[in-house]
Amino acid sequence: MLPLGGQRSGGSRKRGGTHSRRRAAPRRELLPLGGQRSGGSRKRGGTSMSRNDELFTRAQRTIPAGVNSPVRAFRSVGGTPRFFERGEGAYVWDADGKRYIDYVGSWGPAIVGHAHPAVVKAVVDIAPKGLSFGAPTEIEVEMAEKLCRLLPSLEMVRLVSSGTEATMSALRLARGYTGRSRIVKFEGCYHGHGDSLLVKAGSGALTFGQPSSAGVPEAIANETIVLPYNDLPAVEAAFAKEGKHIACIIVEPIAGNMNLIMPRAGFLLGLRTVCDKYGAVLIFDEVMTGFRVHPRGVQGLTGITPDLTTLGKVIGGGMPVGAFGGKRAIMEKIAPLGPVYQAGTLSGNPVAVAAGLATLKEIEAPGFYDALSARTKALTDGLASAAKRAGVPFAAQSAGGMFGVYFAAAVPDSYDAVMACDKARFAKFFHAMLDAGVYFAPSAFEAGFVSAAHTAEDVAATIARAEAAFSVLR
Repeated sequence: MLPLGGQRSGGSRKRGGTHSRRRAAPRRELLPLGGQRSGGSRKRGGTSMSRNDELFTRAQRTIPAGVNSPVRAFRSVGGTPRFFERGEGAYVWDADGKRYIDYVGSWGPAIVGHAHPAVVKAVVDIAPKGLSFGAPTEIEVEMAEKLCRLLPSLEMVRLVSSGTEATMSALRLARGYTGRSRIVKFEGCYHGHGDSLLVKAGSGALTFGQPSSAGVPEAIANETIVLPYNDLPAVEAAFAKEGKHIACIIVEPIAGNMNLIMPRAGFLLGLRTVCDKYGAVLIFDEVMTGFRVHPRGVQGLTGITPDLTTLGKVIGGGMPVGAFGGKRAIMEKIAPLGPVYQAGTLSGNPVAVAAGLATLKEIEAPGFYDALSARTKALTDGLASAAKRAGVPFAAQSAGGMFGVYFAAAVPDSYDAVMACDKARFAKFFHAMLDAGVYFAPSAFEAGFVSAAHTAEDVAATIARAEAAFSVLR
């Protein structure tokens, strides 16, 4: 069994060789880090307005808050969202031509970097054959076979178009399979925006200080039991009281939507034991962690086997793909084999699946995860050392290609501990790094992502710029 991630505890670590990175063609001239094309801002009424400002102003006329997903709005950190024009490898360029080292990676999918040649080629090769058929294709069978091979807990799998759709379908399936109505989730964990799940949710819900959502009927919310993450006694108590009514537990086995929170020793095994005892379904939401932290996901890291798994992000390589799967006896309850209905016109879309298959092929390369994990840990170690030198309370940790940074004296392991972190200081740090050409998630409640395209030089540049930011925060 491999250890779960690394935590910064002392001095700096030596960073080794670089990971080779292929470039997409044609290649544009690269700008210096933080560089900007001339003419990026324009005069409006005697004032200078950047292209990002122009686009944000324009977007707000027709799109709620000017964005199509809440965290993008920069509401928790302030300022103007960056509208990105292109990405290549570890970098993204905004509408003003400024280049950033990117640690968002489309919120996880860009594990091999932006516009990876093999992924782009897969899309270019298949697109002329047709974008969608609403009928079976061979390539979706290939994807199902690969997922079942990579994750042995998947005896059968069904493709969908998003992580949200995957978790909604998995919950319905668990309820249909058990004949029970209630579910258990954990505060701060986000499983998409299905009604049953927007109760003390993470990600954007925490970012805006609203861990629940209007529009969710009370009757539906009452079927969701919300417990503290990493609190196994609370789980055991809930099942002792309501076990005969509980269909499933759904959990982020490593939480990534209230920042990166690791499971305590024995927590996941305890969930498995409780579900076995009461006949409930254990669902691992690996939409974020699947193929991000280990070639077999968190279930491969820990050796804990769920009954159902939900996937997304990496398996689409940047295109909209999700999946849910697990034990054959459960999956055969899905229509048309069984009474649990689920459908989707674009499920198994050939173009999206091609991008995902190309990405999965790349990450199967020998040593891929060793290099990715080492590069990510070098980043968190370096950031923590820089903060320590500056005298700023700060902690960081990593798991595979995911990482968390916290303005706190120690790494948090619960929702309450995350909420106690210094969010105002994070916002100042975020903008200092943004100005310096480094793009972190615009929220203190989001994990970060390193790709195989990030080099040792990228990490060193990030740490140097963070050191300057920490000196201001001090």
